[in-house]
This record gives sequence, structure tokens and C-alpha cells, in this order.
Amino acid sequence: MLIGYMRPYIEDQNCEKQIQTLQSFQCDQLIQEEHSSAKKRIHLQKMMENIQSGDKILVNRLFILADSTRHLVELLEIAHAKGAFFYSIHEGIDTSSEGGYSFEEIVKHLLDFQSDVISERTRKGLDRAKQKGVSAGRPKKPDENVKRAIQMYQSKQHSLTEIKNETGISKSTLYRYLER
Repeated sequence: MLIGYMRPYIEDQNCEKQIQTLQSFQCDQLIQEEHSSAKKRIHLQKMMENIQSGDKILVNRLFILADSTRHLVELLEIAHAKGAFFYSIHEGIDTSSEGGYSFEEIVKHLLDFQSDVISERTRKGLDRAKQKGVSAGRPKKPDENVKRAIQMYQSKQHSLTEIKNETGISKSTLYRYLER
């Protein structure tokens, strides 16, 4: 079965362009979301639940189908598990063609790549900040407050609330220093 899927977006609020294009492919079924939001895409969810082996889902553009690279990977995995395929007209991507490296594998590598790039940028930023003398995370409590909190705790004359109010050291911070 050839299933055309569409949802509104800025340049095609009423899906008129999408309908016209998908009809030219003589889809057996046209499915249209009522809104452009990434949340609660009921028709997409139902379509993915009901696709069967050999079905092909057509979209005008890839972003109409998926909201992120991770979302695209999830949809590709569901389709692959059910023996169904995707065809994105604008990008010319057809997962039913077996021409070497599968699109699903490429997207998985892109997702890993995207994650690696973000991690590397974060690490570089933290390293630069460290070189400038800026420490990441919560600021350290002054040593005299910590020593005072430990003394108050060990004297067993003060409650944890009193210790926190007088020294500014929280219960979890105090326990962390006591474990050392």
C-alpha cells in the first residue's frame, strides 16, 4: 500500500501543496495531521502502528515526517521491523531501494555524529573555562564553614536544621564531607 503522510507547516498551512504532490503519486491512502505541532501527532502514531510489510509511506519533505534526527531513527526502526519503507520526495530518499548502505544506517551514524559533536563542544567549553580559572558546577563552600558544621554535628548538640541555618552547609553536603 502507498500511504501519503502530511502535516501543516509554515509554507503549506492547509497541506494543499502536499496533497497535490502526493496525489500525483497515486497514493492508496492520504493521512493528514490537523496541526503542525511536534506533540500529539495522533495520525502518525496510528499510521506507524498499522503499517504492514511492503507498505511505503510517502512524504514531500523529511521534516514533515520526523521532528528530530532521533525521532527519524525511531520511525525508521519501526518501519524496518515491520518490513515497511519511507520515500521522501524532495530529498529523493527511498528506503526500499537496496543500493548499498541503507538510509537507516546513515541516519544512525548521523545521530551518533551529532551527539559526539555536542559532547566535544561541551568538553572544549569546560576545558577553556578551566584554563581561565572558572570552575564548573556548584561553588565550593568555604572551608571554615565546613569545619564549623562538622564540629557542630560531632558535638551532637545541634540539629541539622540549626547547622544549616548557622553555616549554610546543607545536610547532603555535610554528609559528603563526613564520609571523607
